[in-house]
Amino acid sequence: MTDPAIAPVLVEVCVESVAGAYAAVVGGAQRIELCSSLAEGGLTPSAGLCEAVCAAVKVPVFAMVRPRSGDFLYDTTEIDVMARDIEALADAGAAGIVTGALTSDGRIDHRRMSEFVDLAGKLPVTCHRAFDMCRDAAEGLEVLCDIHVARILTSGQKSTAYDGRALIRSLVQQADGRLEVMAGCGLLPDHAERLVEVTGVREVHLSAAGSRNSRMTFRREEVSMSVKGADEYSLRTTEETQVARIIAALRDC
Repeated sequence: MTDPAIAPVLVEVCVESVAGAYAAVVGGAQRIELCSSLAEGGLTPSAGLCEAVCAAVKVPVFAMVRPRSGDFLYDTTEIDVMARDIEALADAGAAGIVTGALTSDGRIDHRRMSEFVDLAGKLPVTCHRAFDMCRDAAEGLEVLCDIHVARILTSGQKSTAYDGRALIRSLVQQADGRLEVMAGCGLLPDHAERLVEVTGVREVHLSAAGSRNSRMTFRREEVSMSVKGADEYSLRTTEETQVARIIAALRDC
């Protein structure tokens, strides 16, 4: 049962549209991570989208800053773009920034992450799952604590957070309240409560992804605007019922 002295588990949902943000909040999400291109793992949303989502929902909106898909080793031009995006998204109303950068040898990039934290100012910075690609999780956590990152989103360096629960538990213990460790990736109602119990996390993250068929009546099936084989007429959605099921599963944590 919930200890009244401990805050309930916070559920963050990543979305890529105003409709997605609204659905997540209706389902019970307490925070939004706003991205574009969730099919690519989440990229930087436009300032216009951020402004619109912040106006549409009454929960904090944390904005992704990731200029492209692929690895997390960025050149100077990409770092410049990321710096500009942090400032633009802050001006657009974001309540937090979500980003990450690694060095070529797989360590958290102390210099770049420090720059991002400084640029974010009073806004909390979350290190996203770039953390799951670093070579040494314990070392990476210490670096992020040193530069005052507010939280880490992690699957415990496994394909799902439940698979990575042992490492997540170790990270929670190592962090000892210096930053928040948020579990995310592949979160399902069937194991959400057990994941929280085993790891000790007080925040979880999910996408609650679904799809809907395009309302287009005219379709040119032989032309593709995206990756070969992608269905142009299947649109990604955020399913409020999936969020609600996670909320229900975590009610007594």
